This record gives sequence, structure tokens and C-alpha cells, in this order.
Amino acid sequence: MRLLLRELVEPLLPRFSPGRARLRLGGNAAHYPDAAAELESFARPLWGLAPLAAGGGGFDHWDLWREGLANGTDSAHPEYWGPVTDIDQRLVETAAIGLGLALSPEALWDPLTGRQRDNVSAWLRNAMTVKAVDNNWQFFPVLTGLGLNRVGIETVPVSARLDQLESYALGSGWYSDGDTPQRDYYIPFAMHYYALIYAALTDDQARARRLKERAAAFAHDFQHWFTTDGAAVPYGRSMTYRFAQGAFWGALAFADVEALPWDVIKGHLIRHLRWWLNHPIRDASGLLTIGYAYPQPNLAEQYNAPGSPYWALKAFLPLALPRDHAFWRAEDTPAPALPSTSTQPEPGVTLMRCEEGRQVIMLTSLQHNNWARHGAAKYAKFAYSTAFGFSVPGGTWGLEQGAFDSTLALSEDGDHWRPCEIPEDSSADQALHHLRWSPWADVEIETWLIACAPWHVRIHRVRSGRPLHTAEGAFALNRDVPAHRTATGTAHARLLSPAGLCQIEDLAPAPTRRGELLAALPGTNVMAPRTTIPTLRGELAPGEHWLTCAVVALTTAAEWLAPPDLATLRGDRRAGLPSDCPQFASESRKGPTTAAKSSGASP
Repeated sequence: MRLLLRELVEPLLPRFSPGRARLRLGGNAAHYPDAAAELESFARPLWGLAPLAAGGGGFDHWDLWREGLANGTDSAHPEYWGPVTDIDQRLVETAAIGLGLALSPEALWDPLTGRQRDNVSAWLRNAMTVKAVDNNWQFFPVLTGLGLNRVGIETVPVSARLDQLESYALGSGWYSDGDTPQRDYYIPFAMHYYALIYAALTDDQARARRLKERAAAFAHDFQHWFTTDGAAVPYGRSMTYRFAQGAFWGALAFADVEALPWDVIKGHLIRHLRWWLNHPIRDASGLLTIGYAYPQPNLAEQYNAPGSPYWALKAFLPLALPRDHAFWRAEDTPAPALPSTSTQPEPGVTLMRCEEGRQVIMLTSLQHNNWARHGAAKYAKFAYSTAFGFSVPGGTWGLEQGAFDSTLALSEDGDHWRPCEIPEDSSADQALHHLRWSPWADVEIETWLIACAPWHVRIHRVRSGRPLHTAEGAFALNRDVPAHRTATGTAHARLLSPAGLCQIEDLAPAPTRRGELLAALPGTNVMAPRTTIPTLRGELAPGEHWLTCAVVALTTAAEWLAPPDLATLRGDRRAGLPSDCPQFASESRKGPTTAAKSSGASP
């Protein structure tokens, strides 16, 4: 890990500004100004460098960060970062500086002059007094205070902020990210991550004990989000932070919380890093790019500047541990066996382990966030896959631009489409999800999702006051490899290629929807630059309608698969399913038929 960290930091060194307070990695398109973006690029490497120094790892360029810290906090210097104000991106970056002071003062603080220390402490102390967003941001002044306390600087109290953060606890080790429905990766790589750092460094033992207990409980749920080879389910915002997804495992070790056996905790982190190293996430100079499995600017949120991806270095926190710690002495063992299905009501998800754990598919019904760019695609689709990811829109005209994988989209004119954006009345219990959503005032949709790995079944009751076009997408498959077989026709769309198998099968007794293979706009899917989405399309008159389908996607398969039987599903502890759904009154369709239109050509 030490070698990897240095390899990631090395390309940053030629990018320092003359005064070393700014790292200029490219054009800034984030909503905050260049001064904050260049501070971000300067500060975020400290998430890895501070633990490296604390654990005795050598690094030859600490002088750059010391000089930059001194100049960036000097109001008389041309590269002054500016004061931290209310709800300010600069506040975010103070946390990394605080960690640097807390873990490695000999590298970042001790060589500074008295005047330089005064400037740094005054700048950070001011940051502790400003207003933060009422979510994980409340931790930033807390970490800043840990750093200042370590170097002997008196700070303002942070107990009220910590009380507020603890008020977000939901049970089973889960938090919400503020008073919101968000329970995404900001829970492991922010809420728990900062809490475990605080718990390891504070004298407040009662609070530390609570924070550690929640993290230990959370670990049992969170392990289901990872495949046996270390991939995590891509979901939610900030996907460009990449291996920050696995930073929680290292934070457990830092706080000495053996939530799972040490070989399991270490394995989750190491496999995760290895998985990322097999993907083109760096540019030709070695800089981390905006994107997920490849450079993908279309994925960026409005708060992603060129240095944003370096939050990934949070994964290196275990470097602060001594080499004889149990985490480092643990064997690098394979992933443990886990149940095939895990329903987690607090985040509103069900994790399905498919292909012996080599793929995880997550069904969702609770979370939403329409402030983040492409929020509906990042939170409110029905399913997300470690193998096939999810897609964000590339435009507003047509299904190809919309890239509506794993969702139901509706349209009045056949050109402009609306998917689920805000799920309401959501529930998740025993692999069954239920939600309501309304794309127009006179259109109400009730959706049930049933996990039956590797398939999942979707049932929609649509009550509409207007005629509608419908398009329901399966998963998106890489189309840069030629298809072995395709099949489209009434009630089905199927694709089989070296990229995998994907089917969507209409389960209506007398289906009217037709299958198509849609070539989504390039750069929409997080896993592959160019994809094809098997899709069912149809039309609805005003009134009440039922739409039912089964979806499967596998990385290895040789033949079409038969979908699950609805009658069997209804009888299998599915008390929450609608009794008036007409599909339950008829014998289920038995899957692929000889009427399918097949072709050996790629769509």
C-alpha cells in the first residue's frame, strides 16, 4: 500500500503552484472558485500522506505541503486560500489538514516558524466556527479540532456538532447523511470514517464506545455490498471518489474495531484496491480522472473539480498502524461465504449475490437526491450492478440519450421521458420492496420489486389520466464486443455476448409490450463507454394498467434463462404483493419461446 500511495501522489508533484499552496490539475468546472478547487487538490493527498508518516513510511516531499500550508493560510501571500466562510468548500478540506496535524505534526507542523504556526492555527480556528451543512459536514470542524489539539492549540467546543451527528443514527449501525433519505457511501466513507478517527483519538470514551459499536454493527451489513473480487456496487453520488468506497475497512483497523475477523476486514480492503487497479482510472500522466471505471466527465457532480478524486486516498488510513498490528499480520484470505440475499431496511436496499458472489445486484426503493446532477439515475433506479453499473442521461431527447437502464420511463410524446425520481411510501422487507411515485400530477405508479437471485421481478400498477408511452430497461451491456445472439419480439428483449447475458421478459398473461435493443449514447454507463440496453416498449391509454417483468444479467451464461414463476413467488412469503394483480390470476409465462426473433449480429 505504501508503494501504491507514492505512485498515486508522484504525478501531483510537478503541478504545484510557485508558492506551493495550490495544485493545478486542470480546468475547474465545479461550483466553487479556483482557489477552493486548488486547495482541494492540495489537501486531499493528506488523507494518505498523513497516515503514511504516522506509520513510519518515508516521503521525500513534505516540504511542498509545509510551504503550501504556510502560504495558503497567510492573508498577505498571493496564494492565500481566503477565509473559510459558512457552507464553504474550504471547510471540507480543513478535515484533511486536521488529520495531517493529528497524525503527523512532525512532518506538517513542527518545522513551521512561529508566525507561520499562528497563521495556520488562526485560519483553522476560524473554520471551526462557521456554519456547516447539516450532514456529515459537521465532522469537518471536529477533525480540525483534533489536529489543533494535537499541536497544543486551544479550540472551540465541538460537542454540539457531535451530538447532532449522533442524532442521525438509525439503528443496525446505520446513519442517514443528515435529515435526508441518503444512506449511500457517505455513511461508510464519511459518517463512520470520521467517527472512527474521532473515536481512536479522543479522550471522550463514552462517545467513542458508541461510535465504535455502531461501526461494528454496520460492518455486517456493508460486507454484502462487495463481490468476492472486491468490486463495490456503484450507487449514488461521488462515484469519482472510487476506492474511498472501501475506506471504512481501513478505518475499522485504525480504531482497532474487530467487527469481523481481521483477515476478513483486511481482505475486503485489499481486494477492493486490487479491483480498482485493473481499471483505467488514471490519465497518461498518472492523475486520477473524473469518472468511475473509466474517464467519464458526464458522471461528475457540480462539486467535482480536478482534485476531487483524491478523496480516494482515504483508503490508506491503515498505513498509520504499526506493522505488527493484527490488521497487517492477518492472512490475505478469500472472501467469506455470505447469504445470497440481504435486505437492509435502513438504506432501503436488497443485495443479491449472483454467480457465486462474483456479481452483486442491489435493488433500491427508498433513497433519492435530486440536488446532485443526474440524481434520479444515481439513486432512484430499481437495480444497480457491480458488473453492469448504471447509466446517467446523455441528453433529453429520446431513449438513447436518456439511457434508461434498470428503470421504467414514461413519455407523453415518445421523445421526452420521465423515470422514477422521488420514491414515496417506501418499504423493504424480506427481499420485497414497495414504493410509490408520480411523474405527473395525474399519473400515480405503485411498484413492487422482488429479489429472486439472479433474477428480480418488477410489478407496476399505473393509474394515468393521460395516454402514455412506456419503456422499461434491463441492464446495460458493453456493445464494443460482438453479440453472439440477440432476440427481440413481443414480450422480450435478450442479448448474449462475451460481455454477458441480459434478458427482460414481460410476464403479462397476454403481453403487448415489444422488445428492443437500444444503443445508449456513449459515455452514459459507469462501467462501459458504449452500451446496449434490452428494453420493453408499449403504450397505455388513460386508466389503470399492470406492467410486470423479470430481469436478469449475468457475466457468464451460455443460453437464455427461464424467468421465475409468479405464482411461486406469491406463495413464497410475499404477503406484501398486490392481490388484485391480474398476472397472479393466470399461469405465468414460462420464458424464452421459439417465436423469438434471433440474430447473430451485434445490435
